[in-house]
Amino acid sequence: MKKVHREGIANEILMDIRSSKKRNGDIHLQDVVGVDREGNEVRVEDKIADDKESVDEQVGLKMQIRRLQDVLRRVLHGREKVVIEMRYGLGGSDELTQREIANELGISRSYVKRLRYGK
Repeated sequence: MKKVHREGIANEILMDIRSSKKRNGDIHLQDVVGVDREGNEVRVEDKIADDKESVDEQVGLKMQIRRLQDVLRRVLHGREKVVIEMRYGLGGSDELTQREIANELGISRSYVKRLRYGK
């Protein structure tokens, strides 16, 4: 009985060794691949992490933007509306600085600031 038991254990060890050889080239998400500037371990999962927002977050953000645009259409008019849209990249445009807005509209930066804050 002891001989059979030993052979069983020996076979399990042999199978485990063979299996580990097959997995020898495997990479796991928790494997450390380096160290960052602060001395923290950098893992595979850190390198392949997706920083994009989830679909739910994207949809929620789009809904908030639409609501904001609706409010802006009702509340703001003329240059004030244009300045806000340009400053915050609403309506599909890129965000612009006060200086860029002033240059594009041919007005002073201080006037852009006043329009932006509704003064």
